[in-house]
Amino acid sequence: MFAIEVDAVFDGERYSGDGAVVIVDDGRIAGVEPRGTALSCEVARFEGGTLLPGLIDTHVHLCCDSGPGALDRIPTFSDAELVTVIENSLKAQLASGVTTVRDLGDRSFAVVDWRSGDDSFPTVVASGPPITIPQGHCWNMGGAVRGTDELRRAVAERAERGADLVKIMASGGVNTSGTDPAVVQFSAEEILVVVDESHARGLPVTAHAHSLESIKNSLSAGVDSIEHCSFITADGVDLDESVVADLITSRTTVCPTLGIVPGANPPPAVLEMLRRTGTTYEARINLFAGLHESGVRLVSGSDGGINPDKAHGILPEAVIGLVQGGVSPEAALTTATSTAATTCGLSNKGRILEGFDADLLILPGNPTTDITRLRTPQALYLRGNRVNL
Repeated sequence: MFAIEVDAVFDGERYSGDGAVVIVDDGRIAGVEPRGTALSCEVARFEGGTLLPGLIDTHVHLCCDSGPGALDRIPTFSDAELVTVIENSLKAQLASGVTTVRDLGDRSFAVVDWRSGDDSFPTVVASGPPITIPQGHCWNMGGAVRGTDELRRAVAERAERGADLVKIMASGGVNTSGTDPAVVQFSAEEILVVVDESHARGLPVTAHAHSLESIKNSLSAGVDSIEHCSFITADGVDLDESVVADLITSRTTVCPTLGIVPGANPPPAVLEMLRRTGTTYEARINLFAGLHESGVRLVSGSDGGINPDKAHGILPEAVIGLVQGGVSPEAALTTATSTAATTCGLSNKGRILEGFDADLLILPGNPTTDITRLRTPQALYLRGNRVNL
């Protein structure tokens, strides 16, 4: 047993400048006491520090090595090389203060099969290969299907292999050659088959949906969450107010996959999509900040690993981006802590509360007045163990 004393706490929902002493025992939070409480155990004191839950990145690709064309190169790795890529990806995430990730697309269940319970790595929630169409977005991960029967079998396979959720590519994507993010890949009826089969097995469904029509199809089918949610059409961005209203009333969670490596140049395919739709990264930030203000439920995920612009470990930039768009720092932090934990189905993470896992991040200063403090973690504990940063 030991304790951590700090001058301020963001508990996953709100900030307090009164400080606290957090008692840790056997990897869990055993108590939260007022600052200055006398204890008989060892106390680690972080002067001027703010304690918050370890961050949760709700959209990563651990089979991608953050290099150019990482998605395309997934099939080139041997099984042993892929294990190294997965573990290096997790180390990069951990170094940025991320203690839990949700992997939304691996090669042939590599991440699902890798999970070993090793306490030196972040917790991993995994979908296995995304369900897509032949030669569709991320087809090279092994999840391409055609027709209703194959959709049903795909869901059954994911349940049998131990996946935590099911991902379906409702639209094309930017980073797979020959696919178009403005084009629908599955109809609402096909997505509904996946939703019904998944929910019957207790698995949530998230939909990759860049295009407006794919967002509509996903909402109609009742998916639990939507990735990207870019509202793009063949020639622009159409923020359809009826769709926004449906997102709000259905409480469908949206992960906008913001965050880019500062100073990095997006790959040509991304630049072409931005040109074609007449948008910018700043415009995307403002769009999702506006959706949050309207009542859309957001979580933060980085799409980490798919290219150098989207390297593993950039989740802090996604949270910073929301604040730059106008979301309050406290609200932005919830998208990577408590709300993210709920979305990932993790009832013991994302809060500084007794009984929760001792995944703890200490930042210098106050992130609610300077959100860029996320870029410089002072200390990190993973299930109660200090991590070398």
